[in-house]
Amino acid sequence: MSIPHLSTGKTCLSRLLIVLIVAMLGACNAREDQLSEREAMIQARESELVNLFAELVETRKFLERNQPDSLASIKEATISAKTDQCSCDDVNAVPSTPESPGKMDGKTLLGGIENVYLDPPGLEFSARIDTGARTSSLNAMDIVEFERDGKPFVKFKLTHPETGEILELTRRLRRHVRVKERGDREAQRRPVVRMRVILADINEQIDFTLENRSKFKYQVLIGRNLLNDLAIVDVSKNFTAGKTEALEAGNVN
Repeated sequence: MSIPHLSTGKTCLSRLLIVLIVAMLGACNAREDQLSEREAMIQARESELVNLFAELVETRKFLERNQPDSLASIKEATISAKTDQCSCDDVNAVPSTPESPGKMDGKTLLGGIENVYLDPPGLEFSARIDTGARTSSLNAMDIVEFERDGKPFVKFKLTHPETGEILELTRRLRRHVRVKERGDREAQRRPVVRMRVILADINEQIDFTLENRSKFKYQVLIGRNLLNDLAIVDVSKNFTAGKTEALEAGNVN
């Protein structure tokens, strides 16, 4: 009576083994399919890279074949520019004098700090040259605005650069600007006047913003409204520009 049960158990076991084997084979086939798909993608990418590299090589050969003169000219210009900057190696170069301001690309070469002549008051000040400032500014104390003959004027004081004496100036008020300093929540309204500036070989009438610069070392700041298209600034140098001939001769009109 036990033999039929044993036969039935063996049959179930055999079927289970067959199902497991089929499942394992299916899993292996799926894994192989995934690996095959990845291998195909890698081969496609490798083929794209090979083609791209070949195109780059051809482009380089084309440029070298058709533009050798241009590349040589660029190298020569670079070497020439570096050579020109060192006049000490040029036996034919004319030595520059302190009275002759340097030039670069037709513009006056200035340092981070320069002497500037202001008229009025007809004095020379040490000024900070700042390409980051849009408008030049001047130290001014006790600023008072008033009208004269129906026109706006402003009266202010500044310090004599040599004696420390307090000087009083009166200038026509041109306009106002709003300036927001670091840490201030609101912009401050400041008057603007026009004054004559002589800096090296530059002689211009420009606008100055009047402000209290007592916390700064220099009473005068020269900004882009004078420097644009006229000067190049090398902040690693100071006092590179000499006085103009008019200042040396004391003949400033």
